[in-house]
Amino acid sequence: MKKWMSGMLAGVIAIAAVPVWMSFESLGEKEAAASAKVAVASAKEVAPAADQSVLPKESDQPLPVVGSYEKLKKLLKDYEKGHGIQYGVAVKEAMEAVPAMEGAPVLKAKTAAAPTPDSSSYSPTNVQVQGVDEADIVKTDGTYLYQATPEEVRIIRAKPATSMELVSRLSFSGDEFSPQDMYIDEKRLIVIGQSHPKAVRDHIITNEKRFMHGHSNTMVQALIYDISDKHSPRLTRALEADGYYVSSRKIGSSFYLVTNKGIDWYALSNQSQEVPGPRYRDTAQGDDYKTIGYSAIRYFPEAIQPGYLIVAGANLDNPKQAASIHTYLGSGENVYASPNNLYVAVTQQEVESAGKAKKSLIAGGPVPIMKSETSLYRFSMKNGNLAYTGKGTVPGRMLNQFSLDEHNGYLRIATTTGDMWRTDENTSKNNLYVLDSQLQAIGKLEGIAPGERIYSVRFMGDRAYMVTFKQVDPLFVIDVKQPDSPKILGALKIPGYSDYLHPYDENHIIGFGKDAVADKETAFYQGMKLALFDVTDVSKPVEKFQTVIGDRGTDSELLYDHKALLFSKEKQLLAFPVSVHELTAEQKAEKDIRAYGSFSFQGAYVYRLNEQDGFVLRGTITHLNSDDMKKAGQDWYDSAKNVERIVYIGDTLYTISRDQVKANSLQTLTETNTLMLSK
Repeated sequence: MKKWMSGMLAGVIAIAAVPVWMSFESLGEKEAAASAKVAVASAKEVAPAADQSVLPKESDQPLPVVGSYEKLKKLLKDYEKGHGIQYGVAVKEAMEAVPAMEGAPVLKAKTAAAPTPDSSSYSPTNVQVQGVDEADIVKTDGTYLYQATPEEVRIIRAKPATSMELVSRLSFSGDEFSPQDMYIDEKRLIVIGQSHPKAVRDHIITNEKRFMHGHSNTMVQALIYDISDKHSPRLTRALEADGYYVSSRKIGSSFYLVTNKGIDWYALSNQSQEVPGPRYRDTAQGDDYKTIGYSAIRYFPEAIQPGYLIVAGANLDNPKQAASIHTYLGSGENVYASPNNLYVAVTQQEVESAGKAKKSLIAGGPVPIMKSETSLYRFSMKNGNLAYTGKGTVPGRMLNQFSLDEHNGYLRIATTTGDMWRTDENTSKNNLYVLDSQLQAIGKLEGIAPGERIYSVRFMGDRAYMVTFKQVDPLFVIDVKQPDSPKILGALKIPGYSDYLHPYDENHIIGFGKDAVADKETAFYQGMKLALFDVTDVSKPVEKFQTVIGDRGTDSELLYDHKALLFSKEKQLLAFPVSVHELTAEQKAEKDIRAYGSFSFQGAYVYRLNEQDGFVLRGTITHLNSDDMKKAGQDWYDSAKNVERIVYIGDTLYTISRDQVKANSLQTLTETNTLMLSK
């Protein structure tokens, strides 16, 4: 018996919410209230409208619609028979079963960081695709810094560094709205976060007719501000959609948002009244929340899932153009975007009966075989509008957004199949597939590094770089110039692994990860490792330079979030936040590769990097003082003084934590000024 389970599902259904109550310290109370307040309105069931004149072309094979509440229940009932849903229990199992490994194209997508109009004067966010912006917790426009924290968004005049000033705060009630990240441009600040409005919670609980078991009022909000006056940001528009935030992208004035919303299976199965569909709101079109009708919800016939995938788009320059809202029975895990297409990927597991399984190393007896596949949903993008243009499926599970890349009309994807602990034919293997404009695989390279899994991938034009790991770190150089016949050009095996690969130039790539020491059948990671790989001779890649920070326990946000990296080849500048753990002399003498070091530093490591000298540590910058270090024990924690991002503006390097901004000379790293941010 085979059972398909999806990877990113939630267990409850969300209902109407209102925008958060905010306090703008630079605004008067009446103006702040007028900007933020919208009454709780009765939701209207609609099929979202769109401006037909700017719609991208839909797929020639449109998906079927759910159509009615009864059809929804039947679809999910069929899903239940094949997957064993028991009022939310299966949702939890499905999520645990798929561990996070955390479009028709026209334009060529480039993998270098996106340049700014004057990128030499200040650092842009490190993004995957040139011209496709990604939201982050810190942004700069060359004069101001913008920072999102869980409680507020700050606008800081950073230039000149000698007179930095906090010019305004957008403060939020943590119970009602929590910022997660943001975008900026010359006109706007877009703050994205989760909303849990108390007003709606109270409304639901006190209204027995509307109360249903297991409801949540969680919504994703994108709050759009006019920042022409940095001292008085003005809320001009709010986009809201049910569910939990998956990801977003911004291309020029076009904004795209992806959310997941779980379906409350208990309510659907036991309530006599109809359970409403997901809700959304675009205040540019009115203050009412709208319920998406079942006639506007589509599904993937061979991939029914008990949840909603909501994909939204908006033209920020044209508020009269209604937001483009598309809803599907489904979910999303990873999001990749080229300049023309948005891809949403989700992993599903195929469970075969234990009777067919062979003995495994870890269990010593029959173990169910879990076969995974990744479904890819493509949406074309144009002027804030979206159109579904196709679905593709490949074997295996993705690692993250860097496992996908669109190039010259083809989509490339890297996956891992099987399990590392198995010793039979179902052991882990790594693969690369090339899909055509119909999302059909026309080229494949399978069975790479059996017994290992992918730790990082980077596509650079006609090449792909893949790092797998179990005991050593093989770096594979793969030729994808011929879409129908990808092939391995060369490989390099070295200790450790890279969690993130970043382009240096056409023939060099930087790896960020962990050093490791092999021990029998496994390996133990050690300190954070930086490596510069030379792939000039693709058949014989070389680790040209490498350096290791700290010992076992050392970690960096960069290993999980590429936006934590500051890199400029022109300035020979490399910087990132890191928490350092170091072994004592006694521990080093014991030579125990399993031993963890003790906390010794948190802050920015700043390097000079070039092809002649490699990694040269120029210095470190911390926001911790001597008292903080005295209080620190074996480990450190998520302190407000932890440096989270590093940017440069002109000849000044800025390190940003939730507690302060510190300005240092970019040439000498001597401190210029510190601005305290905590209230």
